[in-house]
Amino acid sequence: MIFLTVGTQFPFDRLVQAVDAIFDDGVIAEEAFAQIGQTAYRPRNFAAVPYLDKDAFDRHVAEASAIISHAGMGIISAALALKKPLLVMPRLKEYNEAVNDHQVSIAKRFSELGHILVAYDVEDLPDGVRRLENFIPKERDAAPDEVADRIRHFLDSLHD
Repeated sequence: MIFLTVGTQFPFDRLVQAVDAIFDDGVIAEEAFAQIGQTAYRPRNFAAVPYLDKDAFDRHVAEASAIISHAGMGIISAALALKKPLLVMPRLKEYNEAVNDHQVSIAKRFSELGHILVAYDVEDLPDGVRRLENFIPKERDAAPDEVADRIRHFLDSLHD
């Protein structure tokens, strides 16, 4: 089962509609389930709910063969922790999907590190889904000590 999730803060109909359309094109043959937020759009090709409680959400992530999502840190972290193949499409400010384009930077960095696949727009989605089937994400070394050192160095620099 493919799990599609769009987060909970803003609608992301562009992604939901695009995934629905690639079912019509035969790109996805596997069953899918989606968490789509508050939206008027209702997918034709897969079951969807506006929201899931944390336990149900975690269960869908754990049971999914692959995940398609917005480029939020929560779902990226969850997918990496469970070694799930993840294809993200960043929310964009120009479509009123986010307040800024921070998800583009997040997606680019995690993709460069081999952790996720990225479809930067709807046209990239079919190819991303095809690649998702054989994608094995590289393990993430969060390196909390290095992060703490960087923060400490930054804070120290404020006192100089």
